[in-house]
Amino acid sequence: MECRIGCGACCIAPSISSPLPGMPFGKLAGVRCVHLTETLQCRLYGQPERPQVCSSFKASIDSCGHSQQEALAMLFKLERLTVNSP
Repeated sequence: MECRIGCGACCIAPSISSPLPGMPFGKLAGVRCVHLTETLQCRLYGQPERPQVCSSFKASIDSCGHSQQEALAMLFKLERLTVNSP
């Protein structure tokens, strides 16, 4: 599955524990990444400074559903389920 243009859920819902340009302490869940444009596209896409966790994420129906609203709900749920994992 290709990422939906105008979604950006993966740049909002999950936390990112690794540093990224402009966010040296990572990103909290629910906080919009500073690299997410107004049109919900990643400014770091395809760039070497893009964090590995972002580059490794692959959009799928299981994680993104059929709309931005479903993607946000699913990714927030995944974040809650994994936040206290060892």
